[in-house]
Amino acid sequence: MKSKELRERQAVLLKLSETSFFSTGFGSFASAVRLVAVVAPDAAPVRRLIQEARDRGALIDATAGRKTRSVLLMDSDHVLLSALSPELLMKNMSDLPEAAAEVKA
Repeated sequence: MKSKELRERQAVLLKLSETSFFSTGFGSFASAVRLVAVVAPDAAPVRRLIQEARDRGALIDATAGRKTRSVLLMDSDHVLLSALSPELLMKNMSDLPEAAAEVKA
């Protein structure tokens, strides 16, 4: 990546870090900048990730007692459980400012 592109990306990330939170459901929010992936909780490797995060104290349960429908993997190695579907979470993220689209590209 060229230095000019890198500086532009860093500027966009800095701008996003100030205001880019999206709803994970039931009054909880997460940072879009820190999000690495949104996956379904059905596969065995994802269930292992959840258990490992629970064991090391890095699991955040934002389901409010409801069934886990998506698992959010954060860049800080935290695992966040949400009762919202991955599709609905992505819709919530699409409501972020246009700068978010630049970071995804």
